[in-house]
Amino acid sequence: MSGKCSHHEGKRKRLIKRMCAGLLIFNFILIVIILLVWAVLQPRKPRFVLQDATVFAFNVSSPNFLTSNFQVTISSRNPNDKIGIYYDKLDVYATYHGQQITYYTAIPPTYQGHKDVNVWSPFIYGTNVPVAPYNGIALSQDQADGTILLLIKIDGRVRWKVGTFVSGRYRAHVRCDAYINFGIQNTGISVGNGVKYQLSQRCRFSV
Repeated sequence: MSGKCSHHEGKRKRLIKRMCAGLLIFNFILIVIILLVWAVLQPRKPRFVLQDATVFAFNVSSPNFLTSNFQVTISSRNPNDKIGIYYDKLDVYATYHGQQITYYTAIPPTYQGHKDVNVWSPFIYGTNVPVAPYNGIALSQDQADGTILLLIKIDGRVRWKVGTFVSGRYRAHVRCDAYINFGIQNTGISVGNGVKYQLSQRCRFSV
């Protein structure tokens, strides 16, 4: 009886060893394939630039309400030779000291081919948006000093296209610093009821 048990136990151990060896080989092959694909494609992140911002309204009122209206111009370049990018959903908005101060503005879905450049000029605005008391004081002070640092954010979902293969959706985040010089009128260009400020600010992209 003990001989049969030992025989079965030996077969089980050999089976486990074979399964572990097969799993290791599979993982090794998978890693090699991933490295080869990466070496061939050399994937790079899209490059976003905040080109300019046109300010039509920016008013802080008591008690701690902000009304703002901007038009921002943002360009995106796909630096990849063999990878296309689907922008399925992109929402643009502005924040100040970590607090959202405008509503979301949607950018229409689009496909960006190899080495292509897309340019968007969405309006972002908010009417009587409540801000934290300390941010209301800081905004008034910054405006009086002449310079306000806003963060233009883009949140959305992207897919990557290689040949006929299209990946699943990934969350994408773009962050652009916008230094608005309200106190220096000659740094801006009058555009109708607004003032356009050239920024040419490189943005940060992450997934």
